[in-house]
Amino acid sequence: MAKPEDTLILETTKGKVVIEMRPDLAPGHVARIKELVNDGFYNGVVFHRVIDGFMAQTGCPHGTGTGGSGKKLKAEFNSEPHVRGVVSMARAQDPNSGDSQFFICFDDASFLDRQYTAWGKVIEGMDNVDKIKRGEPVRDPDKIIKATMAA
Repeated sequence: MAKPEDTLILETTKGKVVIEMRPDLAPGHVARIKELVNDGFYNGVVFHRVIDGFMAQTGCPHGTGTGGSGKKLKAEFNSEPHVRGVVSMARAQDPNSGDSQFFICFDDASFLDRQYTAWGKVIEGMDNVDKIKRGEPVRDPDKIIKATMAA
């Protein structure tokens, strides 16, 4: 059972998604996501890049994939496999370019293992993640209505 202080709740346009955060895997990333959640950063942010059979990406304040919070994170690559439900940090070419954008895997994406920072896993509401509208970019995208911590 996930500790309430490590449980992220996303109220989305498709329903609730509960993520168990893993500070044991990526302490810096988990701490930063919690800060952003507590600041209301993710409220109203869209799922701007959603690829069927791969992942749903969110966390860009512009809704385009071009923005972030302005604070780059040092990579915390780990051995957690990128499988269905895993939540991982998006980044540019630079391994230390993760910021606020993250993605939820729809399926196995082992080609990302040890190259992207996995920091959590969906423990409830994966059926709602599956309903997120697809596209690159997404027309009339689904969004995070509100992101909160359980504690």
